[in-house]
Amino acid sequence: MHHREPPGHLAPHIPADVWNRAQATGQPIVIVVHGTRRNDIPWRRLLIPFAIAGAAALGTWGVVAALAWLLDIAAHTATVIAGAAGPIGVGGITLKLARSK
Repeated sequence: MHHREPPGHLAPHIPADVWNRAQATGQPIVIVVHGTRRNDIPWRRLLIPFAIAGAAALGTWGVVAALAWLLDIAAHTATVIAGAAGPIGVGGITLKLARSK
């Protein structure tokens, strides 16, 4: 089955009967495109990747901060437990886990 519609992304903009008549008679078709400035920056195409990269960077810093906080809490907990346990002795060798205050 042959499609008698224009190729590419212009298909929705040209009616099929106009395209078929132009193909049959060789008559040119004039296509008017709005906003054809070449120096115009497509902000959405630039903004979305930067937003994703920024969110990933903030998320990574958040995970690093959370891990540092958890390690700090674990170190303080170990210090408190070692201080409360007192000296540990095995076979006449005594090991003091924490300094006295």
